[in-house]
Amino acid sequence: MKKGRGRTYRKRHRKQSTAFSSSGVNLSCKKEYILLKKWLKERGYKNSNLNPAVFSETGRGLMTTKMLQAEELIISLPEKCLLTSNTVLNSYLREYILKWRPPISPLIALCSFLIAEKWFHRKSVWKPYLDLLPETYTCPVYLEQETLNLFPEPLRRKALEQRSLIQDLFASSKQFFSSLQTLFPEDVEIIFNFSAFQWAWCTINTRTVFMKHSQKDCFSREPDIYALAPFLDLLNHNPKAQVKASFNENTKCYEIKTHLGYQKYKEVCISYGPHDNQRLLLEYGFVASDNPHSCVHVSTVI
Repeated sequence: MKKGRGRTYRKRHRKQSTAFSSSGVNLSCKKEYILLKKWLKERGYKNSNLNPAVFSETGRGLMTTKMLQAEELIISLPEKCLLTSNTVLNSYLREYILKWRPPISPLIALCSFLIAEKWFHRKSVWKPYLDLLPETYTCPVYLEQETLNLFPEPLRRKALEQRSLIQDLFASSKQFFSSLQTLFPEDVEIIFNFSAFQWAWCTINTRTVFMKHSQKDCFSREPDIYALAPFLDLLNHNPKAQVKASFNENTKCYEIKTHLGYQKYKEVCISYGPHDNQRLLLEYGFVASDNPHSCVHVSTVI
């Protein structure tokens, strides 16, 4: 028989439960997050004081399990956990990228890898991360035309420009996708369709952190600045958050340091930059309440 829990334990448990319920719903015991943390630990990630949780205003995010001091390091993610162009070049896509002319961009390389890994899924090394990625996004490129027509003219124009950009990227990449046929038993046109490309592009656009990589001859001249960061990308945006985020060449980790303190069981946020709500909606699919960077976009009348 198990020994009974003492009064002190029950009191502490009730206190924690109250704190969780007032701050957010703790998700750390869900199978998907347990598997992700195990996967990260195998790659050198040391458990931080952050747990995944669902918050009423921001949705899924990260909650601190202890009081955080200003200037404290809140997360340090080893390079082995990051999905970058180097990850792609060390994969089965390497030979296809090296021989393709004209060279594809780092962005298309990452899109190709995400689509392929999602198709392989159960066999994918990245499965614990893929399982937690959204199936769809709320960016304007996912919205129906009838919904876009309700937007103010400047925002609608930007949204249509973005949709056109993605369509052009997909069209110009179809031949490269076709060159990957030998990797799959199924027709690549079914695997690398526009819906899959749209999902991969939005995954990268909404979830990557800035990480500058050295220019490689096998890629086009477009900047190689993307890094998908499992677990770290659960941190939500708050325009008032103050952090320093960068890749530390000494520790070989992507690190985030908060300039603000946080109370125990509160959501920890980062800032994606001084963006107004139009930019946030276009790039990330949400708007921020009480955004100090809010502004009104108007059309030029001639």
